[in-house]
Amino acid sequence: MIHQAFDYNILKAIHAFAVATHGFFTPFMRFVSYSCDLSKGYPVLILGIILLFFKKTRKTGLALLAAIVLGVLFTNIFIKNVVGRSRPYNAHIAEYVRWWKYTGATVEGEIYSFPSGHSTSIMAAMMVLFLSLNKKYSWLFLLFALLVAFSRNYLMVHYPTDVLAGLCLGAVCGLFSYFVVNRFVKMKNT
Repeated sequence: MIHQAFDYNILKAIHAFAVATHGFFTPFMRFVSYSCDLSKGYPVLILGIILLFFKKTRKTGLALLAAIVLGVLFTNIFIKNVVGRSRPYNAHIAEYVRWWKYTGATVEGEIYSFPSGHSTSIMAAMMVLFLSLNKKYSWLFLLFALLVAFSRNYLMVHYPTDVLAGLCLGAVCGLFSYFVVNRFVKMKNT
């Protein structure tokens, strides 16, 4: 299938990058990847809660939290269970397992990989921040979402099509939450 060749060739190139740099970026990729892990505290979730405390940023905080919740519901509760795609290291392809071991053999709690929950939730949150903040700097949030998505491929816990689907779904959740909160939610000035 076309998507399998696409996934394989990109993962092969990413592995070649990891080997060429002698794994130099592996600790950084782990840090980036797990900075978005809901089960480990998820700093962006905490940021959303903090934003709720200030009247100037309440709508942004609410939209950010709503976007993450929507992303989790669609990705982790619904789509992953319907699609049921195994992670690369569980796909019974020797190269994927070898590449996964090279980056430290990180085991994920969920067995299914499509779409990437990390990519969905970080893009959802970063889209809200992108739309809410000064455009001169807010594009950096979108770059961070792309870096997180790349880290998921680098660590061999997702296929490229998993992270692409997650990024797209996250963007939709972020846009939807931002516009619903800003259009329909009235905040008290207290």
